[in-house]
Parts: sequence; C-alpha cells; structure tokens
Amino acid sequence: MELEKNLGDNLAVLKKKIGSDDVSFMEFKIHGKNAVLVFVNDIVNKEAAGELILRPLSELECDFSPQVVANNIFSPEKKEVLTVEETIDEIMTGNVCLLVDGTAESFLFGLRKFEKRAIAEPPTSTVIKGPREGFVESLPVNISLMRRRLKTPHLKFVNMVVGRYSKTPVALCYIDGIADKKLVALLKKKISAIDIDAVLDSSYVTKFLGEHETSLFKQIGNTEKPDILAAKILEGRVAVIVDGSPIALTVPYLLLEDFQSPSDYYGSSYSAIFARLLRLFAVTLSIYLPAFFVSAELFHLQLLPLSFLLTIASSIKGIPLSPSYEMFFTLAIFEILNEASVRMPKYVGMVVSIVGGLVLGETAVAAGIISAPTLMIIAFSGICLYTVPELEQAFSIIRLIFLIVGGSVGLYGLIVASVCLFIYLVSFENYSTPLMAPFAPIVKEDLKDGIYKGFLSQQQKRPYSIKNINRNRISDKCVKEHE
Repeated sequence: MELEKNLGDNLAVLKKKIGSDDVSFMEFKIHGKNAVLVFVNDIVNKEAAGELILRPLSELECDFSPQVVANNIFSPEKKEVLTVEETIDEIMTGNVCLLVDGTAESFLFGLRKFEKRAIAEPPTSTVIKGPREGFVESLPVNISLMRRRLKTPHLKFVNMVVGRYSKTPVALCYIDGIADKKLVALLKKKISAIDIDAVLDSSYVTKFLGEHETSLFKQIGNTEKPDILAAKILEGRVAVIVDGSPIALTVPYLLLEDFQSPSDYYGSSYSAIFARLLRLFAVTLSIYLPAFFVSAELFHLQLLPLSFLLTIASSIKGIPLSPSYEMFFTLAIFEILNEASVRMPKYVGMVVSIVGGLVLGETAVAAGIISAPTLMIIAFSGICLYTVPELEQAFSIIRLIFLIVGGSVGLYGLIVASVCLFIYLVSFENYSTPLMAPFAPIVKEDLKDGIYKGFLSQQQKRPYSIKNINRNRISDKCVKEHE
C-alpha cells in the first residue's frame, strides 16, 4: 500500500495498524508544514531524536524537501520509503519515522537504543587460559566481536529477517575465499524458506537447518565464544548468528568438535592430547559401565574378578530389586536430581544436589534399597558424561538404551547394539560431510588435529573433511623458518 501525500490519511492508517500505548506520534511543524515523528518509545534514543531531528527541522527557515533532510539531519542511518508496510517494519525494528504533509514518502532514521547484557565469559565455555569474551543477545554486538578478531574485508555477513511476528534479524557469517560458495547459497536458501511465527533463539533455526529431522545426534555445531567461531569459519565453516541468542551456529558439524576444547589450543599439545584421550575414555565408560555391570551380574559372572564378585555378593545381600531394576532405579534418581538442580533457583539447586546426592544416596544404601557398587557406578557414569557436556543429552539416551539391552540380552546384545551404533555413525552425513570424519572415512591430513593434537607448524593445511576453496593456512616460508 502506497503512502499518500495527505498527512492525515497516512496517520490514520498507521494508528489503525500499529496504534499502541508505547508507540508515540509526536506532532510539530516544519516551516509552517505539519509533520509527525513516529517511533516506539522503549527502543528508540529519544534524546538523539530530539537533538538530531526535531531541533534542526523545527528551526528550518526554508520549505521542506527531501534534499533538506539530507542537508540538515545528521543521522548515520537514513532511508526513504514509499509504502506503508515498509514504514511499519522500520518503525517496529526501532527506527524513527518522519512524515510530512504534502510528501508521499516516509523518512527513516536509525536511532535504536536497546538494553543489552554486558559481555562476559559464557558459563558453558570457561577456560583457564585464553579469551574470556562471550556472545550476548545483541546481533550488532556479536558482529562487532567478530570484526574485532578478523579485521579483513573477506569477512562477510549476509543479513536476513526470519519470523512473521518476531522479524528476527539473522546473519550468515563466512570468510569469502575460504568458505564453499555452494554451502553459503544453500544455507541462505534454507533460512529464507523458514516460515514460522517467531524465531526467539538460534535453536529454532537449528531445527530447519538439520538434514535428518529424527536424528538423535547433533547436526549443527554451536559456540558462545567469538574466538572459537573465528577459528571455525577460518577452517571453511559458515556461521549463523541469530539476534536474541548468545549461541552462534556453525555448518558443517563434526562429532570430533565436541571432544575438543578451547584450552587445547591455548596450552601445550601434550596436555591437549592427554585431555582428549581422557574425554574419550570417560564418555566410553559413562555409556558402557552401567550396562556392562548389569549384564555381568545377570549373564556373565565369570567376567568379574573373584574378589570383586565377593564384594558385590556381600553388598547385594538383602537388596529387594534385581540388578536391572536396581540400576534403573538408581539412574532415575540421578536424572531426577540432575533435572531438579538445573530447573530450581541457583542456590536452592546447589542444596538439592548436595542433600540429594549425599543424604538420599547414603540413606538408600543404608536402608538396603540399592547397593553401594550400583550407586558408585551410576555416580561415576554421570560425572564421566559431563566431560563432554555438548553430547550429554544424546549419550544419556544411548546409555539408557545400552542398559536395557545389557540387562535383557547380556554382553552379546551389547556388542550388537554397539555395532549398530557405529554403523549409523559412520554412515551419517550432513551437508555432504561425514559426521565421524576424519576417522570414518580416514582423512590422514586431518588426523593432526583429531584425538592427536599436532603442533601448530604441522597444521599447514585447512581440514580436508570440510569443504573449502583455500587449503593453505600457514605459508611455506613460515613453516621453513619455524623448522
């Protein structure tokens, strides 16, 4: 719908469509002509609007024209719009709209002022050494954090808007000359096709980017730290940053990413190798230990050492539950305590964890409801699971499935379930990238930053597991001088 030259008609349409107590229609005169400023009170810098727009136009001593706006309004963002729909969209995003009688267009000025959280270290990615800045819920701030780290014109952002009601700004971020252009075009197409009421967090976008809707495993990477995001897009990935969310998404995603930590790159290679092996071992224990213990108790007692077997026999004496039900019961208690500690207020959650973990567990063992070995195994399994927190949800479900299989069929069923899991993982692809790369398939060049963490001079090439159009990361001259 086109704007009219009559100011009254335009105001009537705007008041009908966006009339609200927090929308202001400020009337004034420009050299005898009626004019109105339209803006949303709480998301506009009203002081700047008064100084940059109202004052110079009110004191104008010549007839109004678009050229007058260009010469007298010193706003960094200026735009002219001819339709009602575009005008409303601009007002709702925090711009100030100027309507003048006799002019069939609106003048928009970028004077947004949002309250935002201060930049701080994200709670999910703490480091001992390294940058401590984290993304916040403001897209402009997050873009500025990326610009601070990558001061190059090759860092590109593609801005889009998603959500019928939320009108959420979304930005694609990539390095021109490194990222695969087909991947950038595909992601842009997928995001543009999202037709939903509102996008309130980056997790909404994640659901539309994954190529396997029912998959248990992650398909899209994520991070809250700009230094990690910069490193990922320098490898050829494409990032998706959503306004209102401190979590940036990255495509493509490899399972190996979650076994790596920012600390691995800010410390020695030896400590990184040890830490990665420890995480892999801990996750394996967390998945298999409860299932193996139950299957050994029920079907394969010969697998347990005699001294350990005697300890178990004495501890389970008088326990009313079978090994399987006992393990399920203990696991259920652990999951309930975990959920309660997360959902409850921070300080109350700490009390629940302490009281539940110590008092409830100790009382259950003393009362003869569960045995001490079972309690210890579930507690140790839970701790091991959080060595890779990003995969905790998927692996906790796998742990439960393996526990059911181990308690029902025994060790042979556990082996079959493991084979099925590995077949699924090695055949899983997302955006033409194998989830298990560089181990399945084997990519020798990328093994230098797999479980083994090579020295920086050894990582001359960008990962071959990820499609990129520029393989060289460190120049030959730099490598030779280092050697």
